[in-house]
Amino acid sequence: MIGIFFSIQIILAIILIILALLNKSSSMGFGTYASSNDSVFGAKGPMDFLTKATLTVGFLLVLNTLTLVYLYNKQANTSVLDEVKIHKTTTPKNIPTVPSIPTK
Repeated sequence: MIGIFFSIQIILAIILIILALLNKSSSMGFGTYASSNDSVFGAKGPMDFLTKATLTVGFLLVLNTLTLVYLYNKQANTSVLDEVKIHKTTTPKNIPTVPSIPTK
């Protein structure tokens, strides 16, 4: 179960990196000087598909991380000794006894 969520975590992280690199840089760097402001809704404009996809994948990554934390914590609270069955051993009846020292 944890292996499945861990695999999903790696895939989501790779997708998030790719989406973040594909987004247009409009707040810092040379993107503010080189891009034109042709948006009807202002300088930033409405959220486009890549921005919504990035936010969705980021939200899924956080949920998957919290799920993994819960599962690892649940696994850490168990011990191998919880599964060990303790059997009481009794002494057999035919064991010879050591003679006692006679007392006066």
